[in-house]
Amino acid sequence: MPYYRTAGEIPRKRHTQFRRPDGGLYAEELMGQEGFSSDSSLLYHRHPPTALVSAATHEPPVVARTPNLPLVPRHLRTHKLTAGPADAVLGRQPLLANNDVRIGYVVADRPSPLYRDAVGDECLYVEEGSATIETTFGNLSVSSGDYVIIPTSVVHRIVPSGPVRLLTIEATGHIGPPRRYLSVRGQFLEHAPYCERDVRGPSFADIRDETDVEVYVKHRAGWTRHVYAHHPFDVAGWDGCLYPWAFSIHDFEPITGRVHQPPPVHQTFEGPNFVVCSFVPRKVDYHPLAVPVPYNHHNVDSDELMFYTGGNYEARRGSGIEQGSLSLHPSGFTHGPQPGAVERSLGVSSFDELAVMVDTFRPLDLCEAALSVEDTGYAWTWNRTP
Repeated sequence: MPYYRTAGEIPRKRHTQFRRPDGGLYAEELMGQEGFSSDSSLLYHRHPPTALVSAATHEPPVVARTPNLPLVPRHLRTHKLTAGPADAVLGRQPLLANNDVRIGYVVADRPSPLYRDAVGDECLYVEEGSATIETTFGNLSVSSGDYVIIPTSVVHRIVPSGPVRLLTIEATGHIGPPRRYLSVRGQFLEHAPYCERDVRGPSFADIRDETDVEVYVKHRAGWTRHVYAHHPFDVAGWDGCLYPWAFSIHDFEPITGRVHQPPPVHQTFEGPNFVVCSFVPRKVDYHPLAVPVPYNHHNVDSDELMFYTGGNYEARRGSGIEQGSLSLHPSGFTHGPQPGAVERSLGVSSFDELAVMVDTFRPLDLCEAALSVEDTGYAWTWNRTP
């Protein structure tokens, strides 16, 4: 994130002697992006964070990807996915993927193992329920409507308070606020739809002093199970600008206008070759002849994935879209409001809708779990009489 935080105990100067109560030195760990050239944080551990005891290959289920052939819009019903006892890391069901990002879904009812995604940042969206995200930096309490950004290689685990439904976005790089929202020094600008006051950092937690602790690591060559001599959460303090953070979709301030505003006004985050947007309840276009629902559009450079997570999405009425639905409108296909939606929207002053959109700039493939819950009639719903 673009601003500095500090938690726990730290010395006055970086990279100087900092001693534990027993007289021994704390072990520094610098986490930094782009090879010491971007945001970083400095953590102080009771024990060396490098003390590896053992390593073993972990073989996750193979994720088969199928191109979107024939090219049609798709409707996936996540609430019809086979659900059983699962955790929020190993229990994820991949739905769509390309070489930049993988989108999945999970209903978790138990704590995950300790986990480190060494490939890229992760964005979790809490559709329903609540959880505690325990991390090296402290704990984040999250609930329905929260986005959680977990930077690359942060060790964490997800502890649900009860069953929790999560949309998972796994990047191959970093996820953050759009650059146009930030000043050259990283402060949110006045036109940004959210700001530092809306962002929650982790609350510092008690030091963990366990031994022989297992951490699952997803990395560029596969997965590995590491066992460390000491718990990675044995942190006495940290400071810096790199840490996990949460932001509620309900704190996103919509940008409206006299006529229909395009999706970039809803942009919330950007990642490598994709963006994330938030559609929230809002007043709509106030020109006397305005058409509030979107016009037919063809995004020639991107696939558009929409996750419907609350309210009534007026432009999709009559298509079968429901709570938990995912619609995929691929490049190469013109899409727009369902038949009858334009006429129904005339004179409407506000929309009560909640949705998360992921636009990718490379085509998304379909995974097996997606095909198992596809509404195969969706592509033909624009051909119906309203």
